Amino acid sequence: MAWLVLVAAGLLEVGFTTCLRLSEGFRNPWWTAGFFLSAGLSFVLLERAQRVIPLGTAYAVWVGIGAAGTAIVGIWLFREPLETARLVLLAVLVGSIIGLKLVSPS
Repeated sequence: MAWLVLVAAGLLEVGFTTCLRLSEGFRNPWWTAGFFLSAGLSFVLLERAQRVIPLGTAYAVWVGIGAAGTAIVGIWLFREPLETARLVLLAVLVGSIIGLKLVSPS
């Protein structure tokens, strides 16, 4: 269950970074509200997950999901460059997240 909570926290991190981009410097009230809501929920869920999952592992997985997810959103929604090296490095990041899950004592 803690791992599902952690994945949700990571996905909410993708949500808050996307809302941050769309908030236009916090001038757009709807995207700004989305940013604060998703950021708050993400941190609450991260805190809950790290009660069971070691802190360093939980944080690394949370950041990894957020970083990989945000990069994918950037490529998909914001037409950021899609390069082979970038895809390979994202695959390594996702593989590292999976590896942390596999070696985690919880």
